[in-house]
Amino acid sequence: MVDYFKIEDLLTAEHILIRDAIRDFVNLEIRPKIDHFAQEHKEIPNLMKKLGEVGALGPFIPQEYGGAGLDYMAYGLIMQELEAGDSAIRSAASVQSSLVMYPIYSFGSEEQRKKYLPALGAGEFIGAFGLTEPNHGSDPGSMETRLTPDGDGFRLHGSKMWITNAPICDIAVVWARDQEDKVRGVIVERKMEGFSTPETLNKWSLRASKTGELVFDQVYIPKENVLPHVQSMRGPLSCLNSARYGISWGVIGAAIDCYEVALKYAKEREQFGKPIASFQLQQKKLAEMLTEITKAQLLSWRLATLRNNDQASPQQISMAKRNNVHMALQVAREARQVLGAMGIVGDYPIMRHMMNLESVITYEGTHDVHLLITGQDITGINAFQ
Repeated sequence: MVDYFKIEDLLTAEHILIRDAIRDFVNLEIRPKIDHFAQEHKEIPNLMKKLGEVGALGPFIPQEYGGAGLDYMAYGLIMQELEAGDSAIRSAASVQSSLVMYPIYSFGSEEQRKKYLPALGAGEFIGAFGLTEPNHGSDPGSMETRLTPDGDGFRLHGSKMWITNAPICDIAVVWARDQEDKVRGVIVERKMEGFSTPETLNKWSLRASKTGELVFDQVYIPKENVLPHVQSMRGPLSCLNSARYGISWGVIGAAIDCYEVALKYAKEREQFGKPIASFQLQQKKLAEMLTEITKAQLLSWRLATLRNNDQASPQQISMAKRNNVHMALQVAREARQVLGAMGIVGDYPIMRHMMNLESVITYEGTHDVHLLITGQDITGINAFQ
């Protein structure tokens, strides 16, 4: 594993044990088959249950609710190892953990926690997160999905788009505005009448993951399915902060995988009578890849220590997400060049990682939006309006 600055020395024995267990899982269950499923545009069968079995779902959720009770350093390491396999695998775990289990645990009732979290943590339920709309991506505050009173419950009407796991979800945590224009979270169940999840097809990215829409045609939501402890954008934004944190770690795994493949190839591939690793321009590529990976590792490690102490700000998380995804995408592109034409074929993971990262650099806040979040924080001036 790439660790040029000996960051492993900063981890506990438990962190290393967890990281290595997930790495073994990826090597056994993901790497041998991921290229096939990505090429076929199909998800790996029973993936969520397998992720649940190794403790990759809701690892920071307390054990009494079906999580592993781990800290955020462990969560980050888990995301890193999963994304070394494929971004779609990390996305599945990230959505389940940060966007579905996290809000139910943080804003749900005790009854909701007990009903949903253990099944989600075991991968028996698959969850989706409904925030982005067809007309509102980077501006979620302008959402049009509505929650209106109806007897003892509510009616949900509207739609969400670009939703990971939508076509296969059992439940969805959905954000909508109520009659007082407050943002509320509701738990929508697959069996509810008027709820449909059409699949988004013909993707060139995240092909081993199901993406789709969440469509609500006056879906009746009983009051016990409304998250009681949040009535503002603080709800969905806190979920995004948790997911973005995980992404900052995850993409390091994708970058490392690309770097290791490029390094091995450069040592073995001969041109002009010697390995291409002996040429200055190839060494420049490899040295720069390793430098950027190391900087990202240190950034995420420090972010984890802050988050464990509840000191990580949303702006710091945005900076790490933006920097690390951009880093990983650049590493993938440089690694592809090291491999030449071989870099585009499925025998190697680089083009698959590159296509996936084109999505990751956009979702959970675009590259440019995260830059403006940092800009607003350091200047005190809102550039969004």
